[in-house]
Amino acid sequence: MSYPLLEHGFDIRPHEVDTRGKLRPVILLAYMQNVASEHATQLGVSVRNLQVSGLTWVMSRVHLLMVRYPRSGEFITIRTWPVTREGLFSIRDFELVDGTGERIGAATTSWAALDLVSRRPVRINERLPHYPLRPVRALEDSFATLPVLENPETRLCLPVLRADLDLNQHVNNTVYAGWGLEAAPQAVADSCQPMEIEIGFRAEAYYGDSIVSLCAAEREDGLCLLHRIENSANGLEVARLRTRWKPIG
Repeated sequence: MSYPLLEHGFDIRPHEVDTRGKLRPVILLAYMQNVASEHATQLGVSVRNLQVSGLTWVMSRVHLLMVRYPRSGEFITIRTWPVTREGLFSIRDFELVDGTGERIGAATTSWAALDLVSRRPVRINERLPHYPLRPVRALEDSFATLPVLENPETRLCLPVLRADLDLNQHVNNTVYAGWGLEAAPQAVADSCQPMEIEIGFRAEAYYGDSIVSLCAAEREDGLCLLHRIENSANGLEVARLRTRWKPIG
């Protein structure tokens, strides 16, 4: 039996890397989203497919774990497949390999199918057509609730731009990662890389909103950070993150 798996190759281009010449995490997450979207289209459950039935996909969690980030000029392959579809959520995993076939990263994501009118999730097996699964985890995660950021040490205010929006007319999930990483303490950002990124999406953000990105160290070594992204007008928490950083060798 063949399992539903899609792989897509990417050449890392100069405008997609950071000041050290390594792929930006936000760009990597966008790559993953592109492959997932292409696969969902093949399986007949793309956002446009769902919109016909008054539904859409929204990401509820993402967990990315990197061994290393590829550099400008490298070629990488991203593989993705749906793992489960139970209750309100479907899990989709990813594997990242370099040009030699070496695994350089993995990710797992959880998705909900949202009713466009009620803005509430629906039971996937009841409302979505069947699509095949590959019951293999690239990264084990039970998606326990991320810790609450209690005492922020850094604070950054940002507007929601038109360029931040997706087909659902709300902020694309990749943008939240950029907001969170931007609030990391300068000393950490200057000397380390975020090798692990976890995001829990809690509310939607729209064009015209302003957000506040808050951050503080979870541990004394300062290499594990907690983040909170909230709506500046009402304090509503729209996302919660945890990032783990590694000194640049």
